[in-house]
Amino acid sequence: MPLVRRYPLLSLLLLTLSVRLAALIVLQPMLDFTQAGADIHGSEAYDAYALNLLATGVYGREAGVPDAMIPPLYSCALAAVYGLFGRGYWQVGLFHTLLDLASVALLYGIARRLFHGERGRWIGLLGGAFTAGYPYLVFQNLTLIDTGFWMLLLHGFVYCMIRLRDGAGREVWGWALLAGLALGAGTLTRPVTPPLALLLALWFLFRLPLWPSVARLLPVALVSAAVVAVWIARNWFTLGAFIPMTTTSGANFWQGNSEWTIPVFQAGYDVQWTAPEGIDPTLDARAADAQRFARAFDYLRANSQDIPRLLWTKFIVHWNPQITPLRNPLPNERWRLEDGQLVVFQAEESITGVTSANVSYNASLLDTVGRPLHLLYFGGLLLLAILSLPLTAPLWRDVSLLWFVQLSMTIMYVAFHPSTRYRSPSDPLLFLMSAATLALLWERWRARRAK
Repeated sequence: MPLVRRYPLLSLLLLTLSVRLAALIVLQPMLDFTQAGADIHGSEAYDAYALNLLATGVYGREAGVPDAMIPPLYSCALAAVYGLFGRGYWQVGLFHTLLDLASVALLYGIARRLFHGERGRWIGLLGGAFTAGYPYLVFQNLTLIDTGFWMLLLHGFVYCMIRLRDGAGREVWGWALLAGLALGAGTLTRPVTPPLALLLALWFLFRLPLWPSVARLLPVALVSAAVVAVWIARNWFTLGAFIPMTTTSGANFWQGNSEWTIPVFQAGYDVQWTAPEGIDPTLDARAADAQRFARAFDYLRANSQDIPRLLWTKFIVHWNPQITPLRNPLPNERWRLEDGQLVVFQAEESITGVTSANVSYNASLLDTVGRPLHLLYFGGLLLLAILSLPLTAPLWRDVSLLWFVQLSMTIMYVAFHPSTRYRSPSDPLLFLMSAATLALLWERWRARRAK
């Protein structure tokens, strides 16, 4: 404890580093994406894009063929890691560990700025410790996936916005520039941050008048737009079309708004394994994606009476204290709908492409131990975060920022389609509210004991 009191942030970073290094060693046989026998690879798409970018200088899933199927920034960062240090499990794992260390440091800074003084220090320490030991993120951020990269950009954007609102003099221009870069980069990693930017504009008005708020926020909007414009220009000159982000947004929207969505989620699976039938194969990627958007809107118009149930189903999936999806398709499983219910049957071809030589990890240690552990860990912290609502009410002008983060993520993923992986980068900011509950209850207990 004396070491923690004297060097709080250093102690927090050492805890984060030690947990991840231990996990890298223990989980290597399961997570090493370079080995054919590994159970969990993360996302093969990011790996392919990074390798192709290094080999050909072209951003595309197929070597030498440009596309815009996924946001580009994480793949570009991965290509830089491969180019400097080589492609390997430890290179990616240590890169992600550095990202987590920076995220935890920013989380500690966010708590110090929002809660102030000794209270802010302890909330930052507790929230950072909860994040350092959060089993799901430890596992998720050691796989080849964009979660840790986007989490760092999210924390960086939130921290810069706090400094921008509370700053004075010339420093506000620096924070505005950094906030705009973080917002633009975050959009090029996961395009879900625009609603958060709008809610943070409202958060500024809780402390500042209208025009000073506009003066500080306008540079953020311009810088972030300039960052995204680079990608839009690339798509225009390379692909010959206006593509603001990706050519798979329509697919994601359809998966979260189709006749499959409710049955698949209620059966405990993920809608990522569904796809609309009858898309014109002669269409280019952009036109085909527009057709998927149209299909989703057609479904919503034809089934408007089911929209409340659809939104509620996705809301429950997003905030489920269990890991969602609850189960993954096994080899040789196929799906069909009968009277609005999902029917799972056996066939020669699996919907996931897995075979008996590439066994699903449903029965692995991560399922038998990891899922119950996550339920206890995240479920308990979620309950503490909910209890913080009345306790932090006097601090609402500052603390509402943390709830705006959760609100914006919920809006985006309920509009498209949710899962634990999509929600998890915002979980550390939720854990600050869990820590606030403990810190404020401790303060009340000490005050009562002193009397």
